[in-house]
Amino acid sequence: MWWRSTTRAFLSRSLTRKPSPHQLNQVSSKTLFTIPPCASRWALRPVYPQCPVLKFFSSAHEVASGEEEYKNVTFGFSESNDPLFSGAGEAGIDGENADFLSRKSDDLPTEGQSWNFKECEASPEIEDERRGSSELDGEVGGESLNSLWEENIQDDNASGIFVAENTDSTAADSAISEVDMKQVEMVQSLLRSNSEESLETSLNQIEFSLSEDFVTMVLQTPYISGQNLISFYRWALRNEESVQSSRMLELLVNAISGSAELSKMDAYKLWDLVKEIGNKKVLLNTSILNQLISIFGRLEKPKAGLEVFNKFSDYGCNPDGNTYYLTVEALSKKSMFDTAWPVCEKMLSSGNLPDGEKIGKIVTFLCKGKKVKEAHSVYLMAHEKEIFPPKSTLDSLISSLSRNDETLPIALKLLENYPKDTLRYANASFGSVVHGLCRAKELKEAKKLLVRMVHSGPAPGSAVFNYVITAFSKGGEMEEAISLMKMMEGRGLRPDIYTYTVVMSGFAKGGLMDEAYEIYREAKKKHPKLSPVTYHILIRGYCKMEEYDKALNCLKEMKDDGLQPNSDEYNKLIQSLCLKALDWSTAEKLLEEMTDSGLFLNGQTRSLITAVKELEEEAQSESVGFAA
Repeated sequence: MWWRSTTRAFLSRSLTRKPSPHQLNQVSSKTLFTIPPCASRWALRPVYPQCPVLKFFSSAHEVASGEEEYKNVTFGFSESNDPLFSGAGEAGIDGENADFLSRKSDDLPTEGQSWNFKECEASPEIEDERRGSSELDGEVGGESLNSLWEENIQDDNASGIFVAENTDSTAADSAISEVDMKQVEMVQSLLRSNSEESLETSLNQIEFSLSEDFVTMVLQTPYISGQNLISFYRWALRNEESVQSSRMLELLVNAISGSAELSKMDAYKLWDLVKEIGNKKVLLNTSILNQLISIFGRLEKPKAGLEVFNKFSDYGCNPDGNTYYLTVEALSKKSMFDTAWPVCEKMLSSGNLPDGEKIGKIVTFLCKGKKVKEAHSVYLMAHEKEIFPPKSTLDSLISSLSRNDETLPIALKLLENYPKDTLRYANASFGSVVHGLCRAKELKEAKKLLVRMVHSGPAPGSAVFNYVITAFSKGGEMEEAISLMKMMEGRGLRPDIYTYTVVMSGFAKGGLMDEAYEIYREAKKKHPKLSPVTYHILIRGYCKMEEYDKALNCLKEMKDDGLQPNSDEYNKLIQSLCLKALDWSTAEKLLEEMTDSGLFLNGQTRSLITAVKELEEEAQSESVGFAA
């Protein structure tokens, strides 16, 4: 018979598999085995009370992995001269398994011994199966029986093979069949239409069986306006009790949120619906309210999102990390910094923080609103909970803290939070702290941090050196400034024009014009075209020292280098020449140069030239009269 060869092959594959430890521990003495009709003659029953269910391994590797654990477990069958076992070789059963099948164990084992199976006496049910098998063998084609048998053996778990017909799938098919797809399509078509008749009236005119599955299908239908979905769900709530559940409401909220044409009207109508059923706390959960906050955030309606946030306790829901983030994100759309901070305070009090990326956005938002201390407290809480925002967040926080002298020490301390592998990318943050220290005139700390950067990283650039050199130059500590310039050049960095100009200014303020001029010459070697400010510093410095010839030479060099002096240079020289040198003739020549260059000299300085000239002429007249 065809089924005998099929059974032989099946048992040959299956009997080489061993039971798993999980099955050995879980199966009780009440375990039953139900045999398919074609194998009912060899129904098995456990002899030992703790008999396990046969476990069918899916691979040779799985057999090998359990070999040692089950090497003491033996099995036995009595063949009753059935050709099924006597022909094991031709059915594909090897010698070892053929011997295995021929074992008998008539003695009941004691506790701790191995166990076996004995041949069962055929029960009336088994006899019925035999007769049914014989009838099927004659009445039904071999192909259909073979398909049925193959379906039964596809499951790799033995407990699923030797069982009665599964009724769960039948029940599921029955539940699905309760929803009439034609009725669903009618409702879907109605919701997509733009009928002038009210939706509720139209729904009442259609005869259909409303159920949870029915409403689920409708709510998951694409291309239906949010307004119609909300109206349909309102109608369903009044007519079917089963749709009053969190799952149904969440499906509606998801459908509105995922709509490509999300409108403010839909969002507010959805919120009105949620508020109406809010007293039924069992219907609302954190996920639903979070979705609502997100919707209002996308629509840039932060006040509505904040209203949802404030209703959590009324509806018996607990905000999670995403709740706080979504609320702050909604408020950020309108830069509502003062309103966002109380939300952050509640987040810190609850200890429920979102993930690192979202924490980073909250910190950056607070920094943008100049709430740097508040941003720092959020960052610290996240750090304590081992939630790490992106590096850009730390950069933004340190930069913001460095702008205020009060929070500058916090910024300096936060530099320790950079991991060594990202330290080389933190130049901007270290530079902002150095700049802040120079602004606060903490020159020793600024130099200390600069030297630390030189030795440990991140490598300082020209800008960082310039900050410190400028600070020392303005403070009159020229030795420190020159020392840092040499360190800068030793690292292959070239001081820019601004650096040279600042150092020159420092020397000029101290009256050290020779040193200032030496810096000027050095700057000119490395930068052929200098800034007008550089010459302006020298001119003013020489005028202050009453070295007018050198000042006029600097003015000439400025013209030779292709730079046009401005009114300020001329004005300073003319005033100095008139007031201190009483050299109105040179001053007059400078005035002519200004006029030729299209520059204008203010009336007060013009009058000064005239006054000095008249005074000199008057003095000369008096001198001639006195001599006569």
